[in-house]
Amino acid sequence: MDAHKKQPLPAITLAAIGVVYGDIGTSPLYTFKECFSPHIGLQPTQAVVFGFLSLIFWSLILIVSIKYLCFVLRADNRGEGGILTLMSLAGRNTPPNMTTLLLILGLIGGGFFYGEVVITPAMSVLSALEGLQVVTPALTPYILPVAIAVLTLLFFIQKHGTAKVGRLFGPVMLIWFVSLGLLGAVSILKHPQILAALNPMWGLHFFAEHKWIAFVALGSVVLAITGVEALYADMGHFGRLPIRIAWFAVVLPALLLNYFGQGALLLHNPAAVNNPFFNLAPGWALVPLVILATLATVIASQAVISGVFSLTRQAVRLGYLPGMTIKHTSESEAGQIYLPFINWMLFAAVLVVVVIFRESSNLAAAYGIAVTGTMVITTLLVCSVARYNWDWNPLLVRVMLVCLLILDVPFFAANVLKLLAGGWLPLALGCVMFTVMATWKWERFLLFRQLSRMSMPLDAFILSLNKDKPVRVPGTAVYMARTQHGVPLALLHNLKHNKVLHERVVIISFRTQDVPYVEPDQHIEIEQLSDNFWRIYATYGFHETPDVEEVFRRCAQKGMNFSLMGTSFFLSRETLIPQRRSFLAMLRVKLFILLSKNSLRANDFFHIPANRVVELGVQVEC
Repeated sequence: MDAHKKQPLPAITLAAIGVVYGDIGTSPLYTFKECFSPHIGLQPTQAVVFGFLSLIFWSLILIVSIKYLCFVLRADNRGEGGILTLMSLAGRNTPPNMTTLLLILGLIGGGFFYGEVVITPAMSVLSALEGLQVVTPALTPYILPVAIAVLTLLFFIQKHGTAKVGRLFGPVMLIWFVSLGLLGAVSILKHPQILAALNPMWGLHFFAEHKWIAFVALGSVVLAITGVEALYADMGHFGRLPIRIAWFAVVLPALLLNYFGQGALLLHNPAAVNNPFFNLAPGWALVPLVILATLATVIASQAVISGVFSLTRQAVRLGYLPGMTIKHTSESEAGQIYLPFINWMLFAAVLVVVVIFRESSNLAAAYGIAVTGTMVITTLLVCSVARYNWDWNPLLVRVMLVCLLILDVPFFAANVLKLLAGGWLPLALGCVMFTVMATWKWERFLLFRQLSRMSMPLDAFILSLNKDKPVRVPGTAVYMARTQHGVPLALLHNLKHNKVLHERVVIISFRTQDVPYVEPDQHIEIEQLSDNFWRIYATYGFHETPDVEEVFRRCAQKGMNFSLMGTSFFLSRETLIPQRRSFLAMLRVKLFILLSKNSLRANDFFHIPANRVVELGVQVEC
């Protein structure tokens, strides 16, 4: 994040074009084609083409330009965005009876994002390679295997990071948007009457004429705004201003030119409806355009993969997902991370989706429900932020909420109709991720409450040691405390079984604040409890990775020195024993136990040298 902000505005804006707008920027590949798909059954007459273009234009203006860029981007957490960030903001000052509801909505939105990420690479890459059909139908059998090869390569290079190739994202996407604009402009110049579709009355006339079919068609129109959440999620990497400049100066004009160019082409040649995007190009430009489109869709896929890595790290740090391996792939950019487990799970899911659906038209039915669901949740959360965090007038907030829902709900409802045709896939993935996050958060809360009951107050424990002094051995013992209060169970068990304590005992509690980064001088707080006892609070933001060696370095700056080789770390290893509960509660507990067994061990999560760790087991009923 900091590396981007130190760059000049043009460089940051170019980078934003490459990362932020990859998904929405590749929508022209399939959006207009899907508007005329067989399940809708409309022919490309002038009224229908004008109607679709009017709906697409005003969706880009009202939802992307006004709702997200002018309103939602205001809701930042120290410059960071994203659905979980919005959830944290919305829950800060709201009435207690609303907090739980907002938390649930935020987790549902996070779950929807995972569902969307599975669809995006498959849909984008397939739609780009289907340009080979326009080059020659003889290449059709090769589309699926080439798509699988491209996606496989994409996921295999994740472990190496994207720092080097990432420098090409901005220039390649800039060429892509310039190409979109040029292709569309040439077609518009041939048939300038298409610009009449800017009039919103064409959209209203479209609904008046076709009624139910027009409502169903919203499920295809929404494809033009898929990827809109990236504007908010990537705000922390680039800032509001570069994202807004990139949209209004480059992305929006290019998209509008291309959509209207496709519409102009259909007015002149209705047979081009089989693939209006690639039919815009002259014959000599088809192969280069397919290559450029494939590069653009790979970049779009890379952007959402990086986004899910970032969201997962945030969820882990905030306690909504179990600990997992997080590798930094860049020494200069904190946002360049790689999560092996998420990468390969995502890769497997994308391959299954590609093999099952095989064509972008089939995937279009699955695309949209997660996006529109997140749009509705974003509206609810951001209006809550406006009311309780920004102290906006309640009447103004209500009016704004109604206006935004009038935009969002019809899109969501239209996509619900596609549930049986493939929309179940992202919805099912979203439900799975919501269940995992909600279960982990709630059961961990119950576990920590149980651990607190099994412990004893720290002050009383220290007083008891002064009365009945145990044998002391040389060195420093560090006990990792899961709870803020009470004696760590590892300390109690060590004293109970070994009858000794070290000369210096330090209790470290790691805390995560709902801010992306904590000021360096606020990371460490040292409290001396007695002559031999200290407590250290190590505070991090959700975009930071806790590290014991870094904690020691910061302690040394405050006058408390550690010798890593003279320090032993004592950790508790809980064995969870399920109690008799209701059927659903037992399922929750078993899922929690499964997640706990497969979560990253504390010494790996906090980067503690393995040869300095002593684990003490304890059984806990849950």
